[in-house]
Amino acid sequence: MTAPLSSRLAALKAGGGGFADLGLRAASALVLVVAAVAALYRGGLPFGLFWLVAALAAHWEWGNLIGGPLPWSRRIVGGAALALALALQSLGLSELALLALALAAAFNAWAAGVGYRFLAATGVFYCGGLLLAVTALRQPDFFGVCAIGWLFAVVWGTDVCAYFGGRFIGGKKLAPSISPGKTWSGFLVGVGCGAVLGAFVAAFWPDVRAPFFPVLLLGLAAGALAQVGDLFESWLKRRANVKDSSRLIPGHGGVMDRLDGFIFAAIFAALFGLSRVALQGWPSAAAGLFFWS
Repeated sequence: MTAPLSSRLAALKAGGGGFADLGLRAASALVLVVAAVAALYRGGLPFGLFWLVAALAAHWEWGNLIGGPLPWSRRIVGGAALALALALQSLGLSELALLALALAAAFNAWAAGVGYRFLAATGVFYCGGLLLAVTALRQPDFFGVCAIGWLFAVVWGTDVCAYFGGRFIGGKKLAPSISPGKTWSGFLVGVGCGAVLGAFVAAFWPDVRAPFFPVLLLGLAAGALAQVGDLFESWLKRRANVKDSSRLIPGHGGVMDRLDGFIFAAIFAALFGLSRVALQGWPSAAAGLFFWS
């Protein structure tokens, strides 16, 4: 006999999958989106501090995921290096910012000991790469806002469309030993849709009007790397035998759970834009993404 609706709703609530959980997820997502958009709009110090907090949280989660000796020493040194790197980059001293991260990575590798050194060092560059990438892309006002908006469109579009594409089409698994739910169909649908969405955002952004097809190709690369970033974090969590990187964000897990793909895509976008600054003289990393004449 079918259980009454009230019983099934109670069971859902007890299992954490009911309407209360949905409301919690929606509320925390709304707070994060409003904070991120406000920081993006203001730029400067508010933007840098917002992403510094995100990078510090991700670095804390990273330490929990990889384990190893002297975790608090590594967190303190890595966190101090992240704050110093942001300050140095804001002063135009990007080379010294990278040096600060490198020194912290070397210390963390030494402190972590045998078996943990590579991942301990990688965590500093992973979180520092996020911080330096987004602040480098945001620097000029209207180009920078568009660059971050384009990134979010590509990454979120890829993530959402990959989920639904995989659900509706199915097929061969992408990486069954790491993330059993991901499929090649979801990967291809997600990357394609995310790239198209990002290209439309950049093409119709006021005062930017980026050419569609070059930005579409950039979006394909960024979306593919976002999926790689998602798989990389899934591998870290599987290695640590945990479902989420932390419980910092109510209903969503941790900061790394929300930014895993964004980190890889942001680092790629910043490096690509900066390479065009160096080779072709564009005024900023963001301009290097969107101007092709």
